[in-house]
Amino acid sequence: MAKIAMIGAGSLVFCKTLCMDILSTPALQGSEICLMSRTARKLGQMETYIKRVIKENGLPATISSTLDRREALKNADYVINMIQVGGVDAFQSDYEIPMKYGVDQCIGDSLGPGGVFRALRTAPVLLDMMRDMEQICPDALFLNYTNPMGACCALLGRATQRIQFIGLCHGVQTTLDLISGYVNVPKDQIDFTCAGINHMAWFLTLKDKRTGRDLYPLFKRNCEKPGYYVNEKVRCEVMRHFGYFMTESTGHLSEYIPWFRSSERALKAYCDEPAFGGESGAYYNYCRMLADKYKGINYLDSEKTTIGNRSAEYCSYILEAHNTDQPFRLQGNVRNDGYIDNLPRGCCVEVPVIVDAHGIHPLRVGSLPPQCAALNQSNVTVQNLTVEAALTGNPELAMQAIAMDPLTSACCTLKEVREMTAALFKAQAKWLPQFKGHKLKAVPAIATPAGIQRFDVPLDPALAVANRFGELAARKLKKRKEQA
Repeated sequence: MAKIAMIGAGSLVFCKTLCMDILSTPALQGSEICLMSRTARKLGQMETYIKRVIKENGLPATISSTLDRREALKNADYVINMIQVGGVDAFQSDYEIPMKYGVDQCIGDSLGPGGVFRALRTAPVLLDMMRDMEQICPDALFLNYTNPMGACCALLGRATQRIQFIGLCHGVQTTLDLISGYVNVPKDQIDFTCAGINHMAWFLTLKDKRTGRDLYPLFKRNCEKPGYYVNEKVRCEVMRHFGYFMTESTGHLSEYIPWFRSSERALKAYCDEPAFGGESGAYYNYCRMLADKYKGINYLDSEKTTIGNRSAEYCSYILEAHNTDQPFRLQGNVRNDGYIDNLPRGCCVEVPVIVDAHGIHPLRVGSLPPQCAALNQSNVTVQNLTVEAALTGNPELAMQAIAMDPLTSACCTLKEVREMTAALFKAQAKWLPQFKGHKLKAVPAIATPAGIQRFDVPLDPALAVANRFGELAARKLKKRKEQA
């Protein structure tokens, strides 16, 4: 049976969820699952819990654990990545340092200063992982759950031509739940086309499979009603102005665009829901609370071991399709090798994907509506600059990535962006080996005191026009006698 290597298996959420999904799938119940983490205590707790699940459900699966990633990759058919480099301590600076400069993040793990630095921390580990896989298990499928998904998968696209990889998220599935309720059509009876980038993919079409009826008009009408609108103010506003509904919720989406978190009035108007609905620092605060609450406590001791229905996560369905050659369609994050025409080749895009025994097959979408591509491009630019910074160790590129972030650029001057980036580099140096020996240059402010003697320059054509306006404005006109 298949060997499944789970990297970052100390994950409180993903590892348990994905293991339970795998063990709930008949075609995968004989799998060998190897858990790998750098944290021995969490790793041991997870291994003990999964062994209990296997024993109490009488399953033929086997479980092992290791602190050695290369050992986990040996003979692996699938590698599932869910690492978080730096943990909650690094995350704290991702949130708190930008907040000092007025960059208010709700989630802070996918774009913005927090997303950029999470990607920079993750990059060295991902690059090492790809090198190991190319040597040890080059035919294994690589499933990435680590954020920032867009930057991580863009990096993978640059790092390897050999390993088949896909980045996985649950934004499409959970958004379909919302859409289903708003149009009163069962989720499995909605035919849709969705494409774009991770956390900013667009539902381009929505149809009722049973009748072929276009569901968008009804959906849009309902989103104009206060009782519907209030649940997702940011997403509804973007749809009202740009024409299409997105895959990511208000808390996330408000960080990727400049209009909803860059002022106090915008925050109060659109990001007033608690927690992930828009609250400042919601994700970091949850992570810190849970880390403190369960410090020294094994939360898995109180978890049920009953095998039940699978979660909405795609992982087990991909493994099942690859094992059984029963094709499965999903939304996945892949390198843009011509799948979306009006986004850059080589960037990470989220498109429909078919998985079967032969592997991962992304589907070509063509061009997005131009306004949708433009919003995606604002995020792709940040992701690609981040990847370039990660690969070169050039801190200037990291600063420029943050400067191009839509929210940051609406809140900060370039001087403030540079100071914030320097502070983040200082706080996170131990997780950023690729930048060792490289320092962000100082760009001090230049004072321009009153009465300074200006250097003579040729007259700019625009100034010539302005001077002419000034001349005309200052000219005194002779009064003319009123004509009878």
